Amino acid sequence: MTRILRVIARLNVGGPAQHVVWLSEALASGEFETLLVAGTVPPGEEDMSAFAAARGVTPLILPSMSRELSWRDLTTIFKLWRLMVRFRPDIVHTHTAKAGAVGRLAGLLYGRRCKFVHTFHGHIFHGYYGKLKTRLFIVIEQMLARLNSDRIVVLSPQQLAEIRDTFQIGRPEQFVVVPLGIEVERWASAHRRPEGRRSTVGIVGRLTPIKNHDLFLRVAARLQGLARFVVYGDGAERERLERLAGERVEFAGTRPIDEIYPSLDVVALTSRNEGTPLALIEAMAAGKPVISTAVGGVVDLLGEVRERGDGYDVRARGITAASGDDAGFAAGLERLLLDEDLRRRIVNEGKTYVEQQHSKERLIADMIRLYREIES
Repeated sequence: MTRILRVIARLNVGGPAQHVVWLSEALASGEFETLLVAGTVPPGEEDMSAFAAARGVTPLILPSMSRELSWRDLTTIFKLWRLMVRFRPDIVHTHTAKAGAVGRLAGLLYGRRCKFVHTFHGHIFHGYYGKLKTRLFIVIEQMLARLNSDRIVVLSPQQLAEIRDTFQIGRPEQFVVVPLGIEVERWASAHRRPEGRRSTVGIVGRLTPIKNHDLFLRVAARLQGLARFVVYGDGAERERLERLAGERVEFAGTRPIDEIYPSLDVVALTSRNEGTPLALIEAMAAGKPVISTAVGGVVDLLGEVRERGDGYDVRARGITAASGDDAGFAAGLERLLLDEDLRRRIVNEGKTYVEQQHSKERLIADMIRLYREIES
């Protein structure tokens, strides 16, 4: 039996948490034994422990594994090393930047008695920190890729180009592309919105600076007569954003995901940096047209450019605009709201793409194949 120790910084709302829970659930018996380790979810972010428990997954919580870099990380590294000694994993698979750093550093203490895999669900190399801190994190990742990474998993070809080529992390033979997966069947019968009301544009995600909700608010101010604008999610930025928005935008907070997409006509994403955004995949599966800033894995997700507009690109499965371009984003959103034929085409191509490329079953099969390959 292959023992897998899986480490993630925290089980907060988002794609990485769902990803690790699904893998832990799928590998719970038979060929594999798996243990999921996570840090604590900070105040202001929703905890997905209930999501894990509903799938029979009980993570081991390390409170010292905080979100930010700190001296407490030395305690976390020691605890992870001690856990490796007890659990004796064949594979240690780390997810997200913090867990990837402390997990692989603990692995250096443990020695080369197992294989190490790290997944970049996104990266923190622009849009998060200043130049000096960002450079430090890049150097750390370059070192860990060289010293203690048998495989480096990325979510898209665009992310591969950024991590490997732009930031010069790892060697080509270390990389494998494994796209995100979702429960596609969950969205097969998403309800349509009630007829006769004004179109609703929504943004779904944590209210943090990297998501750049300010851009969404500025676009809402430009197009407030054309649609209703709603923000789903919560976080430290909520109070400031509500003051800034006034009455133009509704803040709906955290809601069951099954209630969100049926209420929307268009799903927007305004991030400064992304890996492969789960919200866009879910929106496409639910039959909703999408518009996003052209960052990270978004360009792979939405496909090739079919037409260039005034500050925006019409792609195979959605519309993109440059990060921070209010006018371009607003023009692209206006086009999407007014052009019914375009919406229909984007929705059809998006649903087909997600069904073929982003199922949970495909994700699990890809990871099992990877584990078997590095164990052979």
